[in-house]
Amino acid sequence: MKNSDMRIIKIRELEVFAHHGVFEEETMAGQKFFINAKLVLDNTAGQVLSDDLESTVDYGEVCHFITEYMQKNTCKLLEKITELLCIEILYKYPLVSGITLEIRKPEAPIGLPFESVSVERTLSRHIAYLSIGSNMGDKEGHLDRAIALLDKEKHTRFICESERFATEPYGGVIQEDFLNSAVMVETVLSPHELLDYLHEIENSEGRKREVRWGPRTLDLDIVFYDDISLSDSTLTIPHTDMQNRLFVLEPLAKIAGYYRHPVLGRTVSELLKELEARELTDGDL
Repeated sequence: MKNSDMRIIKIRELEVFAHHGVFEEETMAGQKFFINAKLVLDNTAGQVLSDDLESTVDYGEVCHFITEYMQKNTCKLLEKITELLCIEILYKYPLVSGITLEIRKPEAPIGLPFESVSVERTLSRHIAYLSIGSNMGDKEGHLDRAIALLDKEKHTRFICESERFATEPYGGVIQEDFLNSAVMVETVLSPHELLDYLHEIENSEGRKREVRWGPRTLDLDIVFYDDISLSDSTLTIPHTDMQNRLFVLEPLAKIAGYYRHPVLGRTVSELLKELEARELTDGDL
């Protein structure tokens, strides 16, 4: 996002007396904390030229929210309370597309001369497209519960789902047909954090990883995450070989046909048409 496409609200040195720390005397007696925050507002989210408070974020309200949250909750680590506050602010204020939050602790029990210690965290909203499927037991139920969990925690928000398609198994293992769909979510999690959360959801539905391409109660894959491209030992985005998988492209085209593959440079709709044409040609041979 270009600087001209955003507005920034800054809060500097908000003083809060709260009870956070590893040591008992810190959580019992309390101490001063100072908070610095940078709230990023996407100009497209509000009326840029409006003089109406509803088109922006009330920084006074944000200051009171930070103060109340710091005082009502107790954490041992600055890292934890900083993370929680970032998520809570993004969850509470939809116009905020990103936040950088620093919590400074000038009275930390270090026993040496120092000015202060602080922890800073930056979080932003991201859009991810998921491919979800099931071919064991209550297929509809597995998918329904997965979507409910994608909208349960404050770090992810379910936006929409495509219609569901009955699809043949991929990979050559004899098994039941799958029920597949595509899901759009908003998340503040990093790609690897999101992957970990998807694995938690799979495990909650009894997912077993015993046979490659084998049957599964629930399968959740990240197809796109913003427009990034990454590949390591645990995760590849865009999803590996998605351009050759009808069960991924057909549902995805229903909710993101315009979305352009960041590596191949073609939209989902274009990739689907190309795959259907290849399969038609192969079927004629």
